Amino acid sequence: MLDAKGKARLAWHCRRGMLELDLILLRFLEQKVDHLSPQELDAFNSLLSCTDPELFAWLMGHEDPQDKELKEIVAIIRNNN
Repeated sequence: MLDAKGKARLAWHCRRGMLELDLILLRFLEQKVDHLSPQELDAFNSLLSCTDPELFAWLMGHEDPQDKELKEIVAIIRNNN
């Protein structure tokens, strides 16, 4: 479970250049981040370092990430929305 400072840091990284990504990622952060395993949380952190076009394609279901952990966290996020 993240402390307030950790959640604030993640929230900052969830703010992207695309409103659609902001909405998806911030809603996921608010609703589900406390229920993630440490491995899933690491994958979420890694996901946030990806580019906006990659995130958009993955989260909209147009493409899938090649990395197994990223693919799993993307599936979790998609299933949350």
